[in-house]
Amino acid sequence: MMENIIVHKAGTRGSADHGWLKAKHSFSFANYYDPERMHFGVLRVLNDDYVEGGMGFPTHPHDNMEIITIPLEGALEHKDSMGNKEVIKSGEIQVMSAGTGIYHSEYNHYKDKALKLFQIWLIPNKRNVTPRYDQMTLNVADRRNKLQQVLSPNPDDEGVWIHQDAWFSMGTFDAGFTTNYTVKKPGNGVYVMVIKGKVEINGVVLDSRDAAGIKDKQEISIKALDQDAEILLMDIPMNIN
Repeated sequence: MMENIIVHKAGTRGSADHGWLKAKHSFSFANYYDPERMHFGVLRVLNDDYVEGGMGFPTHPHDNMEIITIPLEGALEHKDSMGNKEVIKSGEIQVMSAGTGIYHSEYNHYKDKALKLFQIWLIPNKRNVTPRYDQMTLNVADRRNKLQQVLSPNPDDEGVWIHQDAWFSMGTFDAGFTTNYTVKKPGNGVYVMVIKGKVEINGVVLDSRDAAGIKDKQEISIKALDQDAEILLMDIPMNIN
């Protein structure tokens, strides 16, 4: 394997099966611990969750973490100590800056169908900020054969924003489509999760739910090998403040 790329195959992730919740952990989380998989730069958690209808996570605390939730199928019902009561659907993105501390609950909004989502935690570049919440509806059509930016450090930029020099993009591609991604900030790395299909990243072939972490590269090459292949690309600092 090339020195500047690590590959996390889907089947090597940590697993948790609580009946109502089936989770895959890209990095150490809860009862899954792997000293080789604690984080990739500031990316601390990438959980791939399946939640049965009507089930979810009761009220629990967070602090000093940037938490991003991307529903892939279904809808998530959210309540928090800031007074927010929201439903986040597939095609939307939610962000919370936990900062000095928040409590929240998350449940499958529907009783009769499953919820599938990614929950992502990034270590922030500022501690003890005032907690905040935001969500946004994304135009999914804007990611056909292009990378649609869905998150950045800048409130005036495309997508939601967080307290970190990170940029997230999502893309859905035709088979054979190729593109290059330029890293936004010198020293940042890129972690690519294949949501669906088969994709070649910097010459490495990845299947559905495989991921690759790339550092010390300014350009990332992407080639879709399947029709409607989907990726989530995270451009993130490698150094933790």
